[in-house]
Amino acid sequence: MKLNLKINSENKVFDIDVRDTLMDVLRTNGYKSVKHGCETGECGACTVIVNGLTVNSCIYPAVKCEDAELITCEGLEKDGKLSILQEKFIEMGAIQCGYCTPGMLLSAHALLMKNPNPKLEDVKDALSGNFCRCTGYKKPVDAVMAAAKEMKGAK
Repeated sequence: MKLNLKINSENKVFDIDVRDTLMDVLRTNGYKSVKHGCETGECGACTVIVNGLTVNSCIYPAVKCEDAELITCEGLEKDGKLSILQEKFIEMGAIQCGYCTPGMLLSAHALLMKNPNPKLEDVKDALSGNFCRCTGYKKPVDAVMAAAKEMKGAK
């Protein structure tokens, strides 16, 4: 079947099988920031934003995305420039192996879209579905808080 959707502000049409997960469709079509992790929806490595909400794309049926708007990590940078959130993750050492980073960035981005002035507990809650074995969680939380502060000052 044909699947029509908008990914990172670009209209796309994909041929899919009705059994395909969103992760499979995205990775097959070049969106490599969407990582294979647990494939049970528990680790957050496959996180993407669908119509403003984070979803675990490894268990999310692609057919549910008809006419949806998606954001992957590839969509965070604009015109070759990293977003403030991405810059803060790098600056503050919130990445190590990088495997969980796209999912954490998207979870944080979704939070900041809804709540540009989050409290510490809001950030911890937003990142709670993303498992990381390398950085721990302090640096990513600090990076999100710093990004929110800088984004607030940039407006």
